[in-house]
Amino acid sequence: MNKTIDCFLPYASAEQVKATVEGLKESPLTAKIYLLATDPEAKAVDGCELIHIDALNSSATMKKIAAAASAPYILLYTKYNNLVMGYFALDRFVRLAQDSKAGMVYADSYTVVEGKKANSPVIDYQFGSLRDDFNFGSVLFFNTADFKAAAAGIDKEYTAAGLYDLRLRLSRIAPIVHINEYLYSDVTVDNRKSGEKIFDYVDPKNRGVQIEMEQACTAHLKEIGGYLEPKFTEIDFNKGNFEYEASVIIPVRNRIRTIRDAIKSVLSQKTDFPFNLIVIDNHSTDGTTEAIDEFKDDPRLVHIVPERDDLGIGGCWNAGVQHPKCGKFAVQLDSDDVYADENTLAKMVKAFYDQKCAMVVGTYELTDIDKNPIPPGVIDHKEWTPENGRNNALRINGLGAPRAFYTPMLREIHVPNTSYGEDYALGLAFSRHHQIGRVYDVVYLCRRWEDNSDASLDVVKMNNNNLYKDRIRTWELQARVDMNKGK
Repeated sequence: MNKTIDCFLPYASAEQVKATVEGLKESPLTAKIYLLATDPEAKAVDGCELIHIDALNSSATMKKIAAAASAPYILLYTKYNNLVMGYFALDRFVRLAQDSKAGMVYADSYTVVEGKKANSPVIDYQFGSLRDDFNFGSVLFFNTADFKAAAAGIDKEYTAAGLYDLRLRLSRIAPIVHINEYLYSDVTVDNRKSGEKIFDYVDPKNRGVQIEMEQACTAHLKEIGGYLEPKFTEIDFNKGNFEYEASVIIPVRNRIRTIRDAIKSVLSQKTDFPFNLIVIDNHSTDGTTEAIDEFKDDPRLVHIVPERDDLGIGGCWNAGVQHPKCGKFAVQLDSDDVYADENTLAKMVKAFYDQKCAMVVGTYELTDIDKNPIPPGVIDHKEWTPENGRNNALRINGLGAPRAFYTPMLREIHVPNTSYGEDYALGLAFSRHHQIGRVYDVVYLCRRWEDNSDASLDVVKMNNNNLYKDRIRTWELQARVDMNKGK
């Protein structure tokens, strides 16, 4: 298996790539090493060939890699760090790429931060793994023939979405396979907690990137038969008899620090229609139950303690929505958060009628526990457009807040009994047939604090969350493909 891998490394300086280059040269499998440089003044390193590129992830760069590669396999390193391959790791990459007939393989790795090594496992790729931020690790190992075939099909030039576009094209040619073995180490420079990273994809400064990613994903959906045209089933808002026009639903367990704020936020709403608040108290033990009871003199409060003890957030939502006092529209408020002002509920309900939709997604602002704005600030989820929102929903990792639903439909669909991703599953299910309405005013304050469920997750929990959302996408995407086929 001598000289079977061409290696491509991001290049900022000779010092930056020195250790990685020396390590790769030690393997008899390494054929050529190419340095991908965005600096037009960059000079080649001994034993390496220089390729000038416009951007690491651009379509033009993918084409240049395809043109340069001549060995049977391509190793593309995607970080400006020190890559240390494991013992016989390159042999393992080659062998499993051959055995699996994969177009691309990727592996678990070790991350080294300030000299400390930690496990960095990744998850399996599947049909619905359409997120552009899917974590493959920093080493992508391609079958060169498949890479060239995917690159040859590129028909749109992207600056940021080129690698993403190529990956989607490649997935239509050959499998993408996860090697659940630790095959390399990578020194990282991003030391933020998970809760500080999860909003990167909607950071306003990345809007141009998001547009490119949406275009690439939409083209892929059209190729595989999963694209839905902007044609929607009309909504009949006259189903059922409702005492209340709207109900705010708050599932809660052990949120003594925040539940009073949430309740006050709802009861202070000003509307020209009757509304109530349904709090599903999931067997709290920290005084939350007693805090809710402080508001029992307000007839608008419905305090439910479920008989079941197996309910997640989704199960609590079902308990609230199925309650006979639930209004025509069910509007979300997490027990950590508050509405932006006294007009939130009126704006959300108005959007249903104005936009003739089955579900409404609002706009929120990130704040600390004291409601002070924190970066990246306003999250408006502009990817939820009437024209393409339900297709782009398969790519993004969240829906925005607050979320509101037409209750008769929600009672039919039911909320998955989970405590993560249940809202995302609903959004995909609703959008398969119906329009998703949008409110672009800031109507919700999403408060980040140390007890948030996603404030600082370990890698195993993050992987479990992402795997579940990818499965939701896979199920939904398969349903859409079948629907388009007339099944």
